Amino acid sequence: MTDRIATVAEQRESWDELSPGWQHWLGVFERGGAPITARLLELGGVRPGSVVLDVGTGLGEPAIPAARRAGPGGRVVGLDVSGEMLRAARERAAGLGTLTFLNRAVEELTLPPASFDVVLSRWCLMLLDDLAGALRAVHRLLVPGGVLTAAVWGTPADAPMAGLPVEILADRLGLTPPPPGQPGPHALADPDLCRTVLRDAGFTAVSVTRETAPFWLSSGAEYASFAADVRPPLVKRMLADWCTPAERAEIDAALARAADARRSADGRVALPSAVLCLRAVKAQ
Repeated sequence: MTDRIATVAEQRESWDELSPGWQHWLGVFERGGAPITARLLELGGVRPGSVVLDVGTGLGEPAIPAARRAGPGGRVVGLDVSGEMLRAARERAAGLGTLTFLNRAVEELTLPPASFDVVLSRWCLMLLDDLAGALRAVHRLLVPGGVLTAAVWGTPADAPMAGLPVEILADRLGLTPPPPGQPGPHALADPDLCRTVLRDAGFTAVSVTRETAPFWLSSGAEYASFAADVRPPLVKRMLADWCTPAERAEIDAALARAADARRSADGRVALPSAVLCLRAVKAQ
């Protein structure tokens, strides 16, 4: 338990530090992220009157669109370990009286079983240190027949919005991918693994569909700035310890070049990224 408390505290500190960067780039990110949110709401069957939990809501996505769809007769709870992220989410959600935010991990929720019709999670599950525990907690919180729907990244090569930094850092620093089962941006890029972890948590009617998030930026330099601003603190410390300032600048330049190589005919840097949309049901 002590290790788990320490891990959650570390995650809180990390995401609090990243909050300003994500707030700055929210509009750019949501150009590609909003269609995935719409797909999750569709898969989850969120409708007027739905009671919804959003795990890893960050700046309020997809909790805010879910609250608008659930309407005045519904209720939405956005959950995140980062207080700074939730501070910004509350500002964005001003006026949505049916939406509340809680600053904790899903395993820490003490709400009664069968509290929610739908659980959503967008680009969070693959980062969880205790994925199995989180999924069991979600299963407990769903009503019988309730639906979990979540989005996770595809492979680095197929999801360049998240994967380009992974590939560049691996190339420049000789890093190897984390072993199976370890959290990371692409930890759930294997559809078979997704099906297995969901079934192991007790879910039925498990499906995995591949979607494409239509991310784009104006230039490679803009992408490199985005990547630097949302770079996890652990990676920032690693770069500071392992690389000279000139080497760090070259890594950012390599990111810009890799993004510029994806310019489309309209001049934009197009980074369409594979996303696995998961759907699973708690048995009646």
